[in-house]
Amino acid sequence: MSKQGEIDYLKNIGPDGRAHAFDKPFSDVNCGQYLIDLGTVISLMPLPPAKVLDFGVGTGWTSVFFSKRGYDVVGQDIAEEMINLANSNKERYGLENLHFVTNDYENLNFPGEFDAAVFYDSLHHAVDEVKAIQSAFDALKPGGVLITVEPGKGHANSQSSQVAIANYGVTEKDMPPSLITSIGKQVGFRDYEIYRRQFGAERIDIEPSIRSIVHRLFGIAKTIAKTSMYMQMSNIVVLRK
Repeated sequence: MSKQGEIDYLKNIGPDGRAHAFDKPFSDVNCGQYLIDLGTVISLMPLPPAKVLDFGVGTGWTSVFFSKRGYDVVGQDIAEEMINLANSNKERYGLENLHFVTNDYENLNFPGEFDAAVFYDSLHHAVDEVKAIQSAFDALKPGGVLITVEPGKGHANSQSSQVAIANYGVTEKDMPPSLITSIGKQVGFRDYEIYRRQFGAERIDIEPSIRSIVHRLFGIAKTIAKTSMYMQMSNIVVLRK
């Protein structure tokens, strides 16, 4: 798909959609998941006041969180209307260590300026993900980290993605860790780590000791069997320059 769908998205979703986007994450049914994700991302970032480049920010809520944590943040989006709302978010929270720019993350020019970069649910909208990850690599200082939280295999063909493509002309792609890490190595990242994405709270069953041991051993075997699957699922990738 063309990039025009991303540029026009905000005006195409109408007033209610616009209000919902402006008040994310708190307006969204997945608010709890978003907060879990952002907490994990922040735990993987260098400590404030590191300089952070936030890609494809939409209305800027992730950038606001990073800024309130104490980071020096630049948030980027291709859509000028999104950046207008992002600046309104900046104003309502009174943040001075946050700046927004309108440009294409596949063609940025921030040579070696940042300690960390983040794609949160945005890389899968890229027309050319290689160029996008190359932009992140170029923007990072030596030793900097790129953190991605993206949908895994099967996302592009999901019902919600197909509706978004049909209604708004946006780009929807699978963006599993296997693809991100492969591109990362291609553009020059020296190392990577994969972290399991937590979807909600995980219940712990307290059981009799023998039964518990059996279940634990079964769980270990199951985990080993799933190791290769994690590279195809929606998990968190950390690439190191």
